[in-house]
Amino acid sequence: MALDRVPKKVGIVGYGRLGESLIVRGLSPGPFLEPQKPVEPGERGEDRYLFEAFPTSLPSPRHPDLVVEVAHPKIIQESGAEILRYANLLVGSPSALADQATERQLLEASHRWGHAVFVARGALWGAEDISRLDEAGGLQSLRVSMATHPDGFRLEGPLATMRSTGPRAVLYEGPVRALCPHAPRNSNTMAAAALAAPSLGFDRVIGVLVADFSLKNMHVVDVELSGPPGPTGRSFTVHTHRENPAEPGAVTGSATVTTFWRSLVGTARLLLGTSGPSPQAPGRA
Repeated sequence: MALDRVPKKVGIVGYGRLGESLIVRGLSPGPFLEPQKPVEPGERGEDRYLFEAFPTSLPSPRHPDLVVEVAHPKIIQESGAEILRYANLLVGSPSALADQATERQLLEASHRWGHAVFVARGALWGAEDISRLDEAGGLQSLRVSMATHPDGFRLEGPLATMRSTGPRAVLYEGPVRALCPHAPRNSNTMAAAALAAPSLGFDRVIGVLVADFSLKNMHVVDVELSGPPGPTGRSFTVHTHRENPAEPGAVTGSATVTTFWRSLVGTARLLLGTSGPSPQAPGRA
């Protein structure tokens, strides 16, 4: 077998709908992925985690080359730097990186141990285009709105006590950094946008969270961006509207499962140095 076809061993952290789907899709080893045998998750309600006492108690042959986090931002905040000591890391909860201390710890651990950090694009449409426009200096504003039925939210802090006063209500509108701690599982698309546009970042990308009682089986994501005024005084603008089918009350939409799998495969290809789906930006899958 050629060196660039050696499978990468993958460990999954998280056994919700997304984590389970990744395990099911990856049960048959392919040319790029060799999943680790999962253990039974502990009973922790919706926050069940698949975490095989990684990394210290695993026998050396079972150390994964890539750890995929699909559990909760606190896994990245509490254990991300330690995981990077042993493996590359694919972050499925980019809202964790709104915490500047966490971002700094991951960068330091990545440089120290020589392992890479990747960020899954999730439900963000047009991530590559946003990154390219940002790199070219053509991005002036970026706004990401996510609307769904209130049952699809997992809110914390002040947002958890808010109640809709009508069929549609804006729960939050402002910098993504301030939203992530209070909506850690509903702000990942916005966080991915902030990472795709580092010139704006978490403090200048605007996130909007909308409760809409009519969206019982749908997540709607709108991305609006603009560039600086051109010679005519008018600005370049783009508006994308994504309707992602979702089971009632689900945090993750149906299409997101597929895009995350493609992020996982794309990350494995990058680690192997083979051709395949390009990342949304350097270090992001």
